[in-house]
Amino acid sequence: MFSSKSIAQELPLESKKFKGIDKQWLKIMEKAADTKVVVQCCVNDILKSSLPSLQEGLEVCQKKLENFLETKRSLFPRFYFISNADLLKILSAGSDPNNVQDDYEKLFDCIHEVEMDDQNRKAIVRIVCKFGGFTEKV
Repeated sequence: MFSSKSIAQELPLESKKFKGIDKQWLKIMEKAADTKVVVQCCVNDILKSSLPSLQEGLEVCQKKLENFLETKRSLFPRFYFISNADLLKILSAGSDPNNVQDDYEKLFDCIHEVEMDDQNRKAIVRIVCKFGGFTEKV
């Protein structure tokens, strides 16, 4: 969720909070793996008291992340047509268009692939379009 540097920079408090929640969750799972008996693991009072607060923290992080994604969608309306996971991937890719090759088709009708200039990584040299079963290089 907050593994991308750019997203972590834009949402520093939520990123820190998420890392803390993730760390606590991993500790809980390690203890569960060591216990190996589900009933013994689930009757743990510390577990019972910590899970609700972890859930609340995740819900706060999720709301902040959704608000962040909504602001990005309002800046570029084509983002409304893709899932949160795809949008996070695109935003995490930074400014390298080659990292989002798989997502061009989701954002733009018929665009299957974009070829970038070797020298200027942001300059488009060729666009490969798909129309039905036909492929055309533009």
